[in-house]
Amino acid sequence: MKAMGRVTCCLLLAACVVALLGCGKKAADETKPVSEVKAEAEKMSVTDLRAIAETYRDKIMAKKGELDTLVKKLADVPLAEKLGEEAKAVQADMDDLGKAIQALTERFKVYYDKLKEKGGDLSGLEI
Repeated sequence: MKAMGRVTCCLLLAACVVALLGCGKKAADETKPVSEVKAEAEKMSVTDLRAIAETYRDKIMAKKGELDTLVKKLADVPLAEKLGEEAKAVQADMDDLGKAIQALTERFKVYYDKLKEKGGDLSGLEI
């Protein structure tokens, strides 16, 4: 009988974990049209706005970290090779990251501004 109770308890715990994983944050999408982002933000609660703004902030900060790494990598390329293929590839990656950061920041600002308008807590959302 005790074994049956343990199995049931484990199954209930597993079901709860699966349910919670399904309720995760929405992904920050740099390709979503800004007009769609604005329309979504209009319908969101303060809690949802903060959650999605945090998701965008986290992704922006991660991309900035990647960009910093590439800047250091480019700085380590010897002067004689600055116009070489490796340096060009690093520069292209830096350009792509810069564009992604800009797109994410534009969308983040929509959620941030709507959260501010609704009087939500903005602490910790600085980028």
